Amino acid sequence: MKSFKIDENIFWVGGIDWSLRDFHGYTTERGSTYNSYLIIDEKITLIDTVKHYLFDEFLERIKDVVDPSKIDYIVVNHVEMDHSGSLPKILKIAKNAKIITNPQGEKGLKAHYGDDLNIKVIKTKDRLSIGKDNLIFFQTPMVHWPDNMVTYLENRKILFSNDAFGQHYSSFYRFDFENPLDEIIYQAKKYYANIVLPYSQQVQTALNLLKDLEIKIIAPSHGIVWKENVSDILKEYQNWSKDPSKKKVVIVYDTMWGSTEIMAKKYYEFFENEGYEVVFMPLKTNHISDIMTEILDSSIIGIGTPTLNKQPLPSVSGFLTYLLGLNPKNKKFLVFGSYGWGGEGTKIIKENLEKYSNRVFLEEKIQYIPKEENIENLKNNIKRSLS
Repeated sequence: MKSFKIDENIFWVGGIDWSLRDFHGYTTERGSTYNSYLIIDEKITLIDTVKHYLFDEFLERIKDVVDPSKIDYIVVNHVEMDHSGSLPKILKIAKNAKIITNPQGEKGLKAHYGDDLNIKVIKTKDRLSIGKDNLIFFQTPMVHWPDNMVTYLENRKILFSNDAFGQHYSSFYRFDFENPLDEIIYQAKKYYANIVLPYSQQVQTALNLLKDLEIKIIAPSHGIVWKENVSDILKEYQNWSKDPSKKKVVIVYDTMWGSTEIMAKKYYEFFENEGYEVVFMPLKTNHISDIMTEILDSSIIGIGTPTLNKQPLPSVSGFLTYLLGLNPKNKKFLVFGSYGWGGEGTKIIKENLEKYSNRVFLEEKIQYIPKEENIENLKNNIKRSLS
């Protein structure tokens, strides 16, 4: 396993999981990388580690550059085990290495790995000399854990950004310009929508904290390294963190006998005729993480369910739980569905949405199979509700 040079005396030594297809409940159809970086200076510094099962290839890549026992510092930007999982193993080799982290990081590391750790605690804007260059640390709490921080290599102008700007994406090639830009931007958007979205206000705070830094390279903990498109991903994060809402509708539904699907298709026709971009996402064929990626920049979300035993369909309830946890802002909701005799499914969805948002502009339900007069009413009611 070879290291990869990202700048003079700076190397990627992480691990690649080509087979990963699920990460914390969202699909990772392109696998993932767990990035670690090695800086060769007077003090040899390792930035983060990798998930435990990738330790062997991680160690081989370090050995490709330097004797791992000579590592002086290990910076832990984030305690979560996809980043710190190999820390105990590397410490058995780099026995004199000092761990660099923030107060929340120290607390988390001791909770995970015990109190017998050699830790130097830093805070925002602390500077650590490693020889010819300096590391500057910036705490970025809740992007997306309390312990999160980023590390800036001052003279090289490299930001080791931890989870920020990352993507679950496996590739032989490490740089942005070596990969399809539309694909890595999409994967970065999916990562944001499914992990970072609830913390958009904290992202704004972090971006403001870093705004005066000159950044030539962004080296995140997952995915590719940004070098030629740094300004592009910074602009995307500025946009995504402001909860963007364009003239776009995402219609999400499940159906039992097809009646709720008839309603969903009629709403598609209505919004298309009104000039909206419409994304049609049946839950039977679309994963909730892909749906959230589309929801990120939408203005209206349609949620459709029939009633099953006085409840929404389980697939719709599961989607709703996932949606509410990610807490998208600036969205309007349309709730619709068919029923046989009770009709509680749409009511329950509406009530749950209203606990989180008062922007449910219409609940529409039809008994049994929609008839022509029902369809006309659907169109008239939604037009009236949106006006």
